[in-house]
Amino acid sequence: VQLQASGGGSVQAGGSLRLSCTPSGLTFSSYGMGWFRKAPGKEREFVAAINWNGGKKYYGDSVKGRFTISRDNAKNTAYLQMNSLRPEDTAVYYCAAGTTAQDQYFMYPNYWGQGTQVTVSS
Repeated sequence: VQLQASGGGSVQAGGSLRLSCTPSGLTFSSYGMGWFRKAPGKEREFVAAINWNGGKKYYGDSVKGRFTISRDNAKNTAYLQMNSLRPEDTAVYYCAAGTTAQDQYFMYPNYWGQGTQVTVSS
């Protein structure tokens, strides 16, 4: 199983980026998809998750109202639209495939992708 993440880059505060994640080697529509991030010196942080059919979405408190997770099962791709970016959003973003949950963890990943760097300058 491989999860290919793309779309990271550098942007000024207030700008937008869209991350994409395309898994291979698994049945995409059977998995919840999610995004996590890790900034230098900080713990890994949950960002967003979406269940298998897109009917349920979950967000970390720090990104609510600014980030939107979505998926297109016909294209085997999950997306993270990031708007109103802030310098504190700077991190390596990782996509994951697994099971979503309505608890404090929101998602239990089975597979991880390689990270994509997002850098937001002030």
